[in-house]
Amino acid sequence: MNLLTTFEGSMMDGFLPKGWDLARIDACASHPAHAVTQRQEFWHPGFEPIACATLEDFDVMLGHEIAKTIRRTRDEGRDSALILPVGPMGMYRWAVYFLKEWGVTCDHVHGFNMDEWSDRDGRTLPSDNPGAFQNAMESAFYGPLGPLTVPKSHRNFATTHHLPEYADKIAALKAKSAELTVIFGIGRVCHIAFWEPHFAEEFASVEQWRAQTHRLGARLHPLTIEQNALTSFRSRTTLVPAFANTIGPGLFLQADRIIGGADGIFGRGMQWQGLSLWMTLRYGPNMWVPSSFMPTLPGKLFFLQGLAGPLLPEMN
Repeated sequence: MNLLTTFEGSMMDGFLPKGWDLARIDACASHPAHAVTQRQEFWHPGFEPIACATLEDFDVMLGHEIAKTIRRTRDEGRDSALILPVGPMGMYRWAVYFLKEWGVTCDHVHGFNMDEWSDRDGRTLPSDNPGAFQNAMESAFYGPLGPLTVPKSHRNFATTHHLPEYADKIAALKAKSAELTVIFGIGRVCHIAFWEPHFAEEFASVEQWRAQTHRLGARLHPLTIEQNALTSFRSRTTLVPAFANTIGPGLFLQADRIIGGADGIFGRGMQWQGLSLWMTLRYGPNMWVPSSFMPTLPGKLFFLQGLAGPLLPEMN
């Protein structure tokens, strides 16, 4: 007896994304933990999942990878366009540490925050609101870099007026040989940024879906709202907006390289991200599972080893 055998007539019927194949999802999560890094046919030859033993290791390794990308592009004389998440966050402290240790000036960096809370019309939280992603990014990354920091004119946030400009700005940078790096986390429903799985229903083909560069006032899935209530709002669901501005696959799938992170473990055996990680690595590219496209790109996905499972019941 499980969800597959009790799904019909339950409240989960119509709640989970319509295009999800639950049997396929269950199969993704049925493997032993050591199999999580076994290469799949659809992975890019340059894609590498990297297990981290502890959260401390995860933060340092992810932060080092970001700092190394910034240093390398500077050494190559290229601009570095970074699409940036607010979640995970611990890596920014270490990116700042390494950049300061190496004395790397970041005036060649152009930051594009991938999303921001909004209302249904795309109006965002004030930038100084404690829950605003712009506030989080200024506090965790741009501010601590001090004199080495990214120029204010190079910092882009997903506001009503500026998010629609991202595609042209990134295209102009890439035309001048800039490298586009997408740094990302994976959502409970396998979103990248706030590009949700249920958006797939609007498109007749994957090609149409892949062409979408952004969305203002994106309607969030309830599981996304609850994920953020638990991870960012201390369980207070009523503080979480139900809409967000977000980039789409027309931007995050343009990446020259990706740097991903999955750290969704609470402790005492509890976690929220193991299934999402396995779906990302095993489902195969499908617009109903946005994160399933990320292994088709070159780069690294860092994850806490405990997310690999085994994903079996555990009584606490």
